[in-house]
Amino acid sequence: MQAVIATGGKQYRVAVGDELEVERLHPGDDGTVTLQPVMVVGDDGAVSATPDALDGASVTATVVDETRGPKLTVFMYRNKTGYRRKTGHRQRHSRIRIDAIDV
Repeated sequence: MQAVIATGGKQYRVAVGDELEVERLHPGDDGTVTLQPVMVVGDDGAVSATPDALDGASVTATVVDETRGPKLTVFMYRNKTGYRRKTGHRQRHSRIRIDAIDV
């Protein structure tokens, strides 16, 4: 069984047992998260994508690790004024393992 989930402004195709890196999630006390909305669910060629079929659908995942992405340099410059600013940013990521797809 596979599903398409949306988290962090992106969509991911997942199956049970997959590990993927998404933008930081805040897990519960037991380290699990429930991912909704589920966009599409497919099982052996049968695809469900209607809102009625996916109303109670969810994907349960366990947060395995939390990391940080690569450093991005942000440089702002305005011509002929001497205005220069250099800052950096590192996005936080969570590595999750998909445990169950519930329809």
